[in-house]
Amino acid sequence: MSILISVRNLLLVLSVMLVLGFLYYSSGKLHMRGWGQESYSEGDPFVSVGRTVGSAYDKLGFLLKLDAKLPLELTYKYGNLSEGACKPGYAAAKMTTIYPKFTIPAPMFLDRNFKRLSRISHYLPPFGIKTQEKIIDSILALTKNYGLSSALDSLNCKRCIIVGNGGILANKSLGSRIDDYDVVVRLNEAPVKGFVKDVGSKTTVRITYPEGAIQNPDRYEKDSLFVLSAFKPLDFKWLKQIASKEKLRGTDGFWKSVALQVPKAPTEMRILNPYFIQEAAFHFIGLPQNNGLMGKGNIPTLGTVAITMALHNCDEVAVAGFGYDMNTPYAPLHYYESVKMSAIKESWTHNIGKEKEFLRKLVKGKVITDLTNGI
Repeated sequence: MSILISVRNLLLVLSVMLVLGFLYYSSGKLHMRGWGQESYSEGDPFVSVGRTVGSAYDKLGFLLKLDAKLPLELTYKYGNLSEGACKPGYAAAKMTTIYPKFTIPAPMFLDRNFKRLSRISHYLPPFGIKTQEKIIDSILALTKNYGLSSALDSLNCKRCIIVGNGGILANKSLGSRIDDYDVVVRLNEAPVKGFVKDVGSKTTVRITYPEGAIQNPDRYEKDSLFVLSAFKPLDFKWLKQIASKEKLRGTDGFWKSVALQVPKAPTEMRILNPYFIQEAAFHFIGLPQNNGLMGKGNIPTLGTVAITMALHNCDEVAVAGFGYDMNTPYAPLHYYESVKMSAIKESWTHNIGKEKEFLRKLVKGKVITDLTNGI
């Protein structure tokens, strides 16, 4: 009788182990789904948005109770690394912990195979490349390169920082810490010269759109990539003329003046994958979908788009210069000018409140590190 009980107990233990093993394997398959494997069915482009994953998650799919603790498997994976060592896959692993629907990887820039990327092929700019395939082809034929650089692309672990333009950067003396990152991403026309002590001197990538680009050719840094984040079809036309060194033919359709030339070789220019705009807007922040078209309050800021890009392509992600404190109306809005915080008006395109909620989730869940503590 005792033998039968022992056998029964052994079978019970084995059954439980098999079930746990299956759940762990299934979870791993879910978390590591690749860029080419869609997480939704055809004809239902935003099926995951607004769906409640479970009582432990909010309507977007983020864990409700966020803390800095590492799950057991991540503790084992990263616990033995020496202090300060780059942690391979850390940002994506942490993101998956607080947002199980996160999928990796997603290419940073468009390359000659961009038409295969189904997640962007069905949507017009800014959320995709529909109707722009021909001009994108011609731009990519000029740029010829589609990665960061051979040295950076070959790194086993990349530490990236997105440097925002906020006045919170002033007098923080973070320049040397910012320069320590492998990839330093800057946004629009934010200057470096004259502010090195606070913002660093290194620029790996400068992401911009035509109206935000530096207009004075003398202010461009050497050895940095010029990256277009396109929000409308006209932006691609502008980049093609800039890359081919053509005279800019007309500026109608831009909401303010644009750069007429960029002192960069075509090989130093890139097109940011528009999926990051789509994902940030509809999946991460929960902005109005508007049938996949640009509309009131459904465009994420360029800073959040850059962070989204980094989550897919960097092993560790930090930010600096993010966060607007409306309780300090006389504080500087940007680190490089005297305009005050009170100058911020309600934006037609952005929803700063919802965006801040998303960024706070990333900070609280230790997915990203905020060097200036503004988020």
